Amino acid sequence: MLDLSTNIQKTEFDEVIALIEKASSIVVCAHTSPDGDAIGSGLALTSIIRRHWPLKHVVHLLADAAGEIPRIYQFLPGSDDCVSASVYEGTPDLFICVDLSAPDRLADAQPILARSKMVAVFDHHPSSKPFWDAGLVRPGAAAAGVIVTEFALHLGVRLSKEEAQCLFCALVTDTGRFQYQNADNEAFAIAGILVGAGASPAEVALHVYQSDSLAYMHLAAKVMGRIRTFGEGRLSYSYITAQDLATSGVPVSEMDGLVDIVRCVDGTEIALFLKEVADGVVRGNLRSKSDLDISDIARELGGGGHKAAAGFTIHATVDEAFSCILPKILALFEDKTHTLR
Repeated sequence: MLDLSTNIQKTEFDEVIALIEKASSIVVCAHTSPDGDAIGSGLALTSIIRRHWPLKHVVHLLADAAGEIPRIYQFLPGSDDCVSASVYEGTPDLFICVDLSAPDRLADAQPILARSKMVAVFDHHPSSKPFWDAGLVRPGAAAAGVIVTEFALHLGVRLSKEEAQCLFCALVTDTGRFQYQNADNEAFAIAGILVGAGASPAEVALHVYQSDSLAYMHLAAKVMGRIRTFGEGRLSYSYITAQDLATSGVPVSEMDGLVDIVRCVDGTEIALFLKEVADGVVRGNLRSKSDLDISDIARELGGGGHKAAAGFTIHATVDEAFSCILPKILALFEDKTHTLR
């Protein structure tokens, strides 16, 4: 049985607790274009703080001006109680960043961060430039949801069914349904705790993975039909254009799963998926199925992420973006001895 107490970094959590206790007004905010981990972890942390410190004024903030949670995550408890950064006018005592450790990932919430009196962070992405007063950044954690769960354990808080559901969604999505390399023994131990607290794996799967619109499925078929391999089959690649998006009507916020289609090609070690979200603006997703680290490529292009999952945004056409990235990936194949996982 895994002893989670060895992973709980008590000093860091106590420092965050001290900031919370000093604050009267608190904002919890995840990164722009939030995924399941960002949303689930943020909602759960907001609820935990409200229950444990009922006299605090806590707002769950959405970093994007549109202020809308993607459709597939709107089943999560608390998803209808969020405020867009574009309409929030307060000056919080404490700004808590969730699932990010770089302020430029806050989009429209950056000015709110700048005027906050104190900053805390819960994250599992590598960071070289700390900007917070207290927090826990642990790249070895499978998801920010793992860290938030351990924060609750450290507090001695009994997770509610609703909080457990949000955190289970965070964990499931960031481990790719427990298929990615980060699905370690800690992740499964946390999953057991969350299910024991009332999380429903079936409900999460139904909403997140079994509720695709017909338009999305047609778009996915187009992505599948465009898959090509390079580097003797070690790289699989596909893309969609801005015209594809306009024709399909599928929101960009519902496209996280498309890269996994590209990732599924047999023998592939790295998957690259490019989506043109606007004229001359391309978002890229990289996935590694071996021990090759693709995060350096993403950082070189102004993005970031993990060793096995990273992303970036580049100002170019799809063809220009691919021509820029392909040599970097092929060079990575030449530089390292590695094994498929």
